[in-house]
Amino acid sequence: MVKYILKKFFYSVVVLFGVITTIFFLFNVLPGDPAAVMLGQRASKDAVDAIHKDMGRDKPIWQQYFHYVNDLSPLSVHQYSQKDNLWFLDPAKYSWTSLFTFGKNKVVVFKAPYLRRSYITKRNVSEIIEDTLPETAVLAFASIMLASVIGILLGIITAIYKNSFLDRAIFVLATVFGMSAPSFLVGLIVAWLFGYILSAYTGLEPSGSLYELDVWNGEQLKLKNLILPAVTLGMRPLSIIIQLTRSSLLEVMSQDYIRTARAKGLSQSNIIFRHALKNALNPVVTAISGWFAALMAGAVFVEKIFSWKGIGYEVVEALTKNDLPVVMGATLVFAVIFVIINIAVDILYGILDPRVRLS
Repeated sequence: MVKYILKKFFYSVVVLFGVITTIFFLFNVLPGDPAAVMLGQRASKDAVDAIHKDMGRDKPIWQQYFHYVNDLSPLSVHQYSQKDNLWFLDPAKYSWTSLFTFGKNKVVVFKAPYLRRSYITKRNVSEIIEDTLPETAVLAFASIMLASVIGILLGIITAIYKNSFLDRAIFVLATVFGMSAPSFLVGLIVAWLFGYILSAYTGLEPSGSLYELDVWNGEQLKLKNLILPAVTLGMRPLSIIIQLTRSSLLEVMSQDYIRTARAKGLSQSNIIFRHALKNALNPVVTAISGWFAALMAGAVFVEKIFSWKGIGYEVVEALTKNDLPVVMGATLVFAVIFVIINIAVDILYGILDPRVRLS
C-alpha cells in the first residue's frame, strides 16, 4: 500500500511540475509589459527598468523560469546577502525556516510557496487567494451537495419508472438545462427569472456574495445569496448524476442476487435501498469527487454573473486588468486542488479494492 501511495504521489508531482512549466511559459509569451500596468503608460524608463529588475524580467528567460520554480517550491535555495540579487531571501516576500547553509552565503529553507504580488493592488497573491478561496469552496460544496441529493433521488425514480413519461421528461430536462446549455447562459436565465421577475415572491437577489457589508451592523452573513449561484453551478453535475445513477441502478437490478431477493418476497423499496443502491453508487461517488474539483475551478463565469466574491470572480477581474500574477496563482491553486482530490480518490480506491493497487 505504501508503494502504491508513493507512486501516486510521484505522478502528482510530475503533473504539477508540468502545469507550472506550462503556466510560466504561456503567460510569459503574452504581449504587454507588467511595468506599464503597474506604473502607467507615462512611466519613465528608469522606473520601468527598476520594476523589471525587481521582478527579474531583466534576466534571461531560463533564469526567470528557475527563479519562478524556486519561489513555488517548499524547499528552495536563497542568499542571505546582496539585496539586489534575484535569489535574495527577502523577508517581505518569504516566511521561512532555515534548514542548512552551504557556500559563503547560500541557505536552503522550508517555506510557503511565493505566488508573487498583484500588479494592481500590490498585495501578495497568496493573500488574495486566501481571502477568496473559502467563498468558492462554499459555493462548490453547496452545488455538489444539491446536485448529489437531487440527482441520486431523480436517478432512482427514473430507474424505477424506466421508459415512462416521467423518465423521459426528467431525461430531457436534465439534458437541455444540464448538458446542452452553458453555465453562463443558465446563470443569466436563473438570475433574470428568479432575481428580477420573481424576486417579489422568492426574496432573492440577482447578485450578492456570502458576506455583505452593512453600514450599521458591519459584515453580515447572507446565506440566501448562495441559492441562485449554487443551483446554476450544480445544473451540469446534476444531469450527470441522474444519468449515472439510473444506468448503474438498472445494471445492478439485473444481477442474480437481486432476482434472488425478489424470489424471497422482499419489497421493491427494500431491494433498492438495502441491496442495490449501495453497489450502484460506486460510479456516482467517483463522478461526485471529480465534479467537486471541477466546480472549484469552473465557477468563474457563475461567480461573475452573480457577483459572488470568490476566486473565480477575482480571476475575471485580474484578466480584464492584465494582472497576470493573480491569474497564474489561481490557475496553480486549481491544479493543486485537482491533484489532491485525485490522490485522495485513488488512495480510497486502493483501500477498498486491493486489485487497484496491482494496476
